[in-house]
Amino acid sequence: MNYEELDALGMYVDNGHKGPGPELMGADTLIGNHVHNLKDDHLGEIKEIMLDMRTGNIAYAVMSYGGVFTIGEKLFAVPWEALTLDTINKRFTLNLDKERIENAPGFDTDHWPNMANQTWASQIHTYYGTSGNRSADIR
Repeated sequence: MNYEELDALGMYVDNGHKGPGPELMGADTLIGNHVHNLKDDHLGEIKEIMLDMRTGNIAYAVMSYGGVFTIGEKLFAVPWEALTLDTINKRFTLNLDKERIENAPGFDTDHWPNMANQTWASQIHTYYGTSGNRSADIR
């Protein structure tokens, strides 16, 4: 699905302009969006958006990959800065080969990591090649 299809409030209805996005978008309209890489491989789907409550910034998108109807799917915390909104195809792009996402550090719905843990965060940012620079110190 894409953000226009998920828009229950009509934010993206064309009234001579396209609502608040893509510069400012509702989180509910981003959850469920597909994620592809630069080779157009489908990598997963956005399941949740994690906010850093100290800074007000988006820290991670939780992306799912694999499984059938959530059975056997693996979840990944992808740093928000690793994702690019593709407004042409109405989805996200992640510059990562499919093999890298298959081997990425992930978790399942019963075993979420402590995303505020600095060691965990550093490992995730290193894996995705992002800076992890946030204005608030994570402990």
